[in-house]
Amino acid sequence: MDQHRSGCPINLTLEVLGDRWSLIVIRDVMFGNRRHFRELLGQSEEGIASNILSTRLKRLVAEGLLFKSPDPSHAQKSIYSLSEPAIELVPLLVQMGAWGRRHTPVSKELSIRAQLLEEGGPIMWQCFMDELRHIHLGAPKPAKSVLEELQDAYLRVVAEEAASS
Repeated sequence: MDQHRSGCPINLTLEVLGDRWSLIVIRDVMFGNRRHFRELLGQSEEGIASNILSTRLKRLVAEGLLFKSPDPSHAQKSIYSLSEPAIELVPLLVQMGAWGRRHTPVSKELSIRAQLLEEGGPIMWQCFMDELRHIHLGAPKPAKSVLEELQDAYLRVVAEEAASS
């Protein structure tokens, strides 16, 4: 028997992604290219606890949003990769970032990626998803790196903020 509250697509999406940490973990894999447990734990701006991270990673793997594979460079490490359904969350995350920029007190450095993706529109989102497919699924490498463009903008804003302090 199905254990869902209803067949509503919004409800079902929230059942998969609606807890406090799942989208943050996906964001960190997607935008920060954090692929190992220790990277996700130690570089989280929000300070996720190790037990919660472990639980969320297991759940995201079970839901088919992440793949977990052994790290060939270290027998005790695993690499997490985005699945196609997770990559298809890019437009949703862009819209969430755009809403957050309009209605919450965001920091300049942590909102620059959201700003660029919002301004870049669906063409940029598609290019970003193609790049994520290359990184995580082995698809052909696209000519342009959106991830590099987003990271460069982030580093530029961090440097500007540090210089003005």
